[in-house]
Amino acid sequence: MTTRRELCLSLPALALLGESLSAPVIAAAQPLQEEPKPTPEQQAASAAVAAKGTEVFAHNQIFRASVMPIKTGPTGSSQSVNRGSLPTGEGVEMHNTMLLPGHEPHPPHKHEHSEWLLIREGNVDWLIDGVRQPAGPGDICYASGGQLHGIRNVGTVPARYFVMAVGPNLKS
Repeated sequence: MTTRRELCLSLPALALLGESLSAPVIAAAQPLQEEPKPTPEQQAASAAVAAKGTEVFAHNQIFRASVMPIKTGPTGSSQSVNRGSLPTGEGVEMHNTMLLPGHEPHPPHKHEHSEWLLIREGNVDWLIDGVRQPAGPGDICYASGGQLHGIRNVGTVPARYFVMAVGPNLKS
């Protein structure tokens, strides 16, 4: 009679045996085809199109920070990553922001879409239900569509954060 312990000890060997027997069948049924890699020029063109909001993001890709323009202003800077639609229909927009100490990018506001702000550096206050709450590196601030929210750099160094927005009003 086989004990439960013996059965558990034999499972990894059975799993490996099963993989080795089925691997040729899988490989024959679905041969791997490597897609051609885009050139740096094609990647830059794709990032530029994505930033203008005309792209449907239907393929895996890299958005290269080195080709994304940075816009500066009195409160800091912003770097548009992309704007477009997901294959499932939602509009999406992403950007990197650098917010100078003591500043807000704009007054507290509401909008139809939802946003996530991933704080990379610095200390900020995040407005939640009319109350400012502290957030710092590694924290993620969420703004639900239609809810008042705002961010302010309360530290002594620039705050750097990444914004991802998703919603129907972001469609191209």
